[in-house]
Amino acid sequence: MKLAARLTRFSLLLSSTVLLPWLAGCGGYVSSSRSGSAPLAPTGLAAAAANAQVNLTWNTSSGATGYYVKRSASSGSETQIAAPSTTAYTDNAVSNGTKYYYLVSAVNSAGESANSAEVSATPTAPITPPAVPTGLQATAGNAQVNLTWNASAGATNYHLKRSTTAGSGYTQIGAPATANFADSGLANGTTYYYVVTAVNTAGESGNSNQASATPINAAVDVTITIDPAKTKPISPYIYGINFYSGNPGVSPLLTFDRAGGNRWTAYNWETNASNAGSDYIYNNDSYLSGSNVPAEAVRSFIAADQGQGLASLVTVQLQGLVSADENGPVSVTSPPDLTRFKTVVDKKGSTFTAMPPTTDANVYMDEFVWALDQKLPGIFGAHPTHPTFLSLDNEPELWNSTHLEVQGRNPITSDDYITKTINLSKALKDQFPNVVIFGPVHYGFQGLYNWQGELSATPGGTNWFPDKYLPALETASTAYGKPLVDVYDFHWYAEVYDASGTRILNLNGTTLTDAQVQLIVQSPRNLSDPTFRDDGNSNPWIFNELGQTPINILGRLQAKINAEFSGMKVAITEYENGGWNHISGTIAEADTLGIFGSQGVFAANFWPPNGTYSYALAGFRAFRGFDGANASFGDTSLQATSSAVQNVMVYASLDSSMPGRVVFVAINRSSAAKVTAINGQVLSGTAHLYQMTAASAQGQNPVQPVAVGTMPVSGSSLTITLPAYSVTTIDVR
Repeated sequence: MKLAARLTRFSLLLSSTVLLPWLAGCGGYVSSSRSGSAPLAPTGLAAAAANAQVNLTWNTSSGATGYYVKRSASSGSETQIAAPSTTAYTDNAVSNGTKYYYLVSAVNSAGESANSAEVSATPTAPITPPAVPTGLQATAGNAQVNLTWNASAGATNYHLKRSTTAGSGYTQIGAPATANFADSGLANGTTYYYVVTAVNTAGESGNSNQASATPINAAVDVTITIDPAKTKPISPYIYGINFYSGNPGVSPLLTFDRAGGNRWTAYNWETNASNAGSDYIYNNDSYLSGSNVPAEAVRSFIAADQGQGLASLVTVQLQGLVSADENGPVSVTSPPDLTRFKTVVDKKGSTFTAMPPTTDANVYMDEFVWALDQKLPGIFGAHPTHPTFLSLDNEPELWNSTHLEVQGRNPITSDDYITKTINLSKALKDQFPNVVIFGPVHYGFQGLYNWQGELSATPGGTNWFPDKYLPALETASTAYGKPLVDVYDFHWYAEVYDASGTRILNLNGTTLTDAQVQLIVQSPRNLSDPTFRDDGNSNPWIFNELGQTPINILGRLQAKINAEFSGMKVAITEYENGGWNHISGTIAEADTLGIFGSQGVFAANFWPPNGTYSYALAGFRAFRGFDGANASFGDTSLQATSSAVQNVMVYASLDSSMPGRVVFVAINRSSAAKVTAINGQVLSGTAHLYQMTAASAQGQNPVQPVAVGTMPVSGSSLTITLPAYSVTTIDVR
């Protein structure tokens, strides 16, 4: 309304013989019969949650005749639900587990106040004590009793109680969070009686049924002999995986990440274009990174690893051609179609730039590595905190099938491959003398043995591919003045098949036959056991190709390295054993990691399968974070031999940061409990026990060790009963 009009109407009102009580407003006239002012906003609003209700209280607002209570299930969108005349209200129209937001305003005849401060509350059902546990069982061992029971719904932990008198005198001895407990350090020949209660914040249940057992000095089933004079450093890089960030449930204490696989062979660092080859329709695309910033697919990978405290292994391109565009499928009618690819050149030598032109014909590898160092300074230095290593491409023996689009139909010969290796390694080490280089990255046994059929290898001969590769590299390295390839890298996917011909890598069910379980848990022995004959394998083709002699692939390769290029390290940057959703997968993974440490493997990366695989990842937790925090296996391996390796193997370690600390990982791959004596290493203090069994893993996500008690230790012998199909970490400190 205009000001002049308002003044005129005001003057007329004053001159009237009857003064009418009107108030002017922009929307018309409002009666002033609502005299006074609206109350102030209420203060002190509080919301207390209860079972299916929320109780609200607030302070009185002076002059208020009533209040409006407002509610919503989302903050800031409250609507009125009640108009009490007092400063309290109980909201019964609510659901347990839903969070509600509240406001209150005060009202009188003059109007409504502003809203109070917002509060919230979540009604919940009352917590009641859990039910009495059922099914308590006690199993005697040597100086210990193993106890199990059925879990009680709602329990947060349990109180395990023991007595030497039946029916009375129970004293609490443990408060485990899971439905099992190992009571150690007992007197053999004494009968112990047990009950267990379930506990949560509301209280404690009654006692369970009583169970009893009498520990006895049972005959030892397996003897583990430790030789503390024979030690090896354990590389920190054996606890690795491919694509760490893409693995849900992975242990946060892993140490090593790899960006490898078929997708990286034709990667063009200048544009981030790549081609997965036969993995995906020979397609040039932007799958690895949508960025047009050079090397961003690799830079971001390394940066993420460094943020997680991981070392990295990244791929440099050796095959010779990389994607020139991101324009989709490439013809493989007459490969390679050189209009769709650029040529890889090992050495540019100078005039490097982090923003190279993308219209020329070449892509330079030494410039690629230089650019990465510019973006992440020091990653290829002598002693970086989290180093980055370089891998010379991926599975070259298969390029003519996996990468038909760039290799064409003819395989690369072993001679050409070795020449390419020497040339690229020189170019990289000219720029970064301390960089650690991995090669040849075999796809599996046939690549390592006979270069996919090219060579006439014999089981016991010096005519395997390494027998050609290692001397050639030693000669070239001597001439160059330092090793050109530092780590001999190969991939190992268990070639083990059940009676129906199913490969164990495809045994992903939660229920397996005993025969299938044995195939999985025995399979790691092919890595290093000079006595294992691939028992039960329905298609033992590697064993047969080796003249029906034990595979022992690490032992065979290490012997060749020792004889032909001493000092080269060994890596297995892709491997799998199966049993993804079964305790057998946990046992196989833990056994594999123990082998890597005891055999002096430098680096290893688990290859995640499709689907779920929490049980396999649990094998890492036997070594890293087994206490649910930061406790880990030691950094020095002690030689350990088993009297029955087919049933039990124990891996032993010392911790250089804590003198006197000894950590064992004990694996029972048999279907029966095994009394196991560990002899030869001086022990003192308390053994803290962490265990994974089929029962303890049931319902866990992720699957991980549970604490099952402690036992005093002294002298040079420790005897423990290992449950069937179990992994037990024993931390002596």
